[in-house]
Amino acid sequence: MSKTPKEMNGAESVVRSLHAGGVDVCFANPGTSEMQFVDALDRTKLMRCVLGLFEGVVTGAADGYARMAGKPAVTLLHLAPGFANAAANLHNARKARVPIVNLVGDHALRHQKYDAPLSADVEGACAPFSDWVRSGRDAGSFAADAMTALAVAQSKPGKVATLIAPADIGWDAGGKMAETVAPAAPAPLDERALDAAINALESDEKTVLLIGSAVLESQEAMALLHGIAAKTGADILAPTSNRRMERGQGRFAINKVPYPINAALECLAPYSRAILIETPPPVAFFAYPGKPSLLLPVDCHTVTLAAVDADGPTALAALADRIGAKPATPQDHERPAAPQAGGITLQNLGAALANALPEDAIVVDEAVSSGGATFPAGDSAAPNTWLALTGGSIGIGIPLSAGAAIACPDRPVITLQADGSAMYTIQGLWTQARENSNVTTIILANQSYEILKGELHNVGAQPGPDALSMLNLDRPQLDFVAMAKGMGVPGKRVEDITELMRAIEDAAKEPGPFLIEAML
Repeated sequence: MSKTPKEMNGAESVVRSLHAGGVDVCFANPGTSEMQFVDALDRTKLMRCVLGLFEGVVTGAADGYARMAGKPAVTLLHLAPGFANAAANLHNARKARVPIVNLVGDHALRHQKYDAPLSADVEGACAPFSDWVRSGRDAGSFAADAMTALAVAQSKPGKVATLIAPADIGWDAGGKMAETVAPAAPAPLDERALDAAINALESDEKTVLLIGSAVLESQEAMALLHGIAAKTGADILAPTSNRRMERGQGRFAINKVPYPINAALECLAPYSRAILIETPPPVAFFAYPGKPSLLLPVDCHTVTLAAVDADGPTALAALADRIGAKPATPQDHERPAAPQAGGITLQNLGAALANALPEDAIVVDEAVSSGGATFPAGDSAAPNTWLALTGGSIGIGIPLSAGAAIACPDRPVITLQADGSAMYTIQGLWTQARENSNVTTIILANQSYEILKGELHNVGAQPGPDALSMLNLDRPQLDFVAMAKGMGVPGKRVEDITELMRAIEDAAKEPGPFLIEAML
């Protein structure tokens, strides 16, 4: 590592300070206003620089990296239009509650008054997709701003912090190293909420423990959770979308609130008591005619034992101690028989994955309409980590996998990717190839936006051929193997379920990325 120079510019002070704070990866798609950062990253050699060909790949990869590394990367983005391209996957990152620090370039301060072609309200563009936004004002305080951003990002429950970087304060001399800023501590346990949770569990009413975020990532917390459920008879559910779940043989299984509105209402209808830990009350993804927005029954008494900014595992430990619950022991899950030769269907897909997923795989799930078939595989497969689409903004699967692979280079990554959403960020395959990441992308090709066909009916529409044509992807048919080859990723199209299983097993054993187009 090179020594810190006595004099440096603002950009270099930011890079050096962030690295001293533990940031060692930069996902980037820079432009002219960020060239001083490109130069600083090159001169210092303190961060691994990962290029994305589209800003949505950059932010999706930063999300995947943070979920697996447990710490933030920094992104480098180009003015308001570049941030706009990045925003959809930052929306997902905020809903996942992961830490990310964005550096967004802006015109030099002296240039901003001239309304140059790329001028826009950068702060205004960033605000809806960030938990914290600040614009740097001079080289000397630039690193201090960056360290404040890092502290915000690392604060519970994980936040998106965006520092806007006018070009001149990056290239100006006078940069100064800044000390690390401690992140905010988790919200303390509320003893009154603990008493209320105990009252709910000791009542004779049907009670559900709704659990999110950090609890799902900790086997110790899951053991206590299941011990509490065993002692009290309460049920356990996770939210529909979760940033990370530890699953597979030897780990605890947990059901999710279903995505379809009718199934979700039916799932939650029996409960008159609900205890929330690191999750808000469940809400429908959309409003539907004649359906409620909040999914718990209107007369359900709800207790928030630990809000999203609190420490869920600590709250569970206190709850278990108060009621005398002991940690449970996970049971192995019966694995379905491997399917025999035949076409790939939603009926045999889950069994195929349960048998084919490699040991210690990171599974990235953007299966969308096929998700109901693929999700059960995670419990009976070999031990795995399951990452999901959290904010509903599609196009996260391929970049999320790229970031997860950089965080955990020794683990195979398996992407369950719907074909329609794959086209939003298909450029992420190029980043996987460039980084030689062990990612196997399985395109679940039904050649349509299948989930939207169901939504047409949910809102009361009676679709005709023109409406359905807008949701089909078959004119012309997409060729994912050819697209992958063009970005340096070898691939194979399969139509038989046993061939799919062999392809997954073979691809996971080989270094570098591979794409399987599975024709449903």
